[in-house]
Amino acid sequence: MSTPRAIFLASLLTVVPVAALAGGPGLGQPLSEEEIPFYARYVMPDGAGLPPGRGTAIEGRPIYEEQCGLCHGETGIEGPIMPPVGPNAAYDKPAGRHWPYATTLFDYIRRAMPFHAPKSLSDDEVYALTAFILYRNDLVAEDEVVSDKTLASVVMPNRENFIDLWATQGDKPY
Repeated sequence: MSTPRAIFLASLLTVVPVAALAGGPGLGQPLSEEEIPFYARYVMPDGAGLPPGRGTAIEGRPIYEEQCGLCHGETGIEGPIMPPVGPNAAYDKPAGRHWPYATTLFDYIRRAMPFHAPKSLSDDEVYALTAFILYRNDLVAEDEVVSDKTLASVVMPNRENFIDLWATQGDKPY
């Protein structure tokens, strides 16, 4: 039984108890009760969990230029990283091919962007950036207000190419 798999399992049986006795690998730190809501926030496809706020593409343009353009391109089609406007040289698919719901785009920006400082944008800045990306993809007007009341009604052009787990669950899981 000296196969690589057996050796791996034997090493786990040795390492895991030692790590447990030592209190784990010593990485990170526990969140305080006050910090948990900041990290445990999420937005559902139907808009549940969207924070109050609003923004337009006009307001989002300078935020995009300052916070996003270096990675996603000056106009959103150049990249070098995941251009959010399509079609483009990297993707000939319809605009918004990565997001089945506009709320998913908002949630992703809110959680992970900008790359150099995730979660540093205000909710209004995230609405404005979302509006700008939607506008650049011809999904909303430049002066249209995108808000917690309107975002879920934006129909993404590639939505039908996703499996809608929310529809297949019967009762919504939230």
